[in-house]
Amino acid sequence: MAKAQSEEGVRHVRLKLLVLGALCLLPGMGAAQMAWTDQSWVPLALYPAVSLISLLLYWQDKRQARSQAWRTPENVLHASELCGGWPGALVAQQMFRHKTRKLSYQLVFWGIVLLHQVFWVDYLFLGRHLLSAI
Repeated sequence: MAKAQSEEGVRHVRLKLLVLGALCLLPGMGAAQMAWTDQSWVPLALYPAVSLISLLLYWQDKRQARSQAWRTPENVLHASELCGGWPGALVAQQMFRHKTRKLSYQLVFWGIVLLHQVFWVDYLFLGRHLLSAI
């Protein structure tokens, strides 16, 4: 049963792609606006680049978990998510079925996603009031 289940692939692909797209909307709009107004191209380049790195870190950690080898520390995975790699991490979690059941991990992961969303809401719609208060 476990082997057949792992060969099924990602369940509810359309729904998960819709959620991913919705979550990437604000960061994408904000990063694009930053680039087009000549403020910075960094976020526009950083999200895809660090997402790829995050995906590769998850892939490596899943392989190491299967072979009982040295694992990638969770702090490293979370750091990559915090640096903008959370979209790639979300894709990797679903592709590799990795870190999806560990509640403590998921709480930190979704906190990071929320932090990114709040940052872009503030940047795009609130005139950076939250950022100026820090």
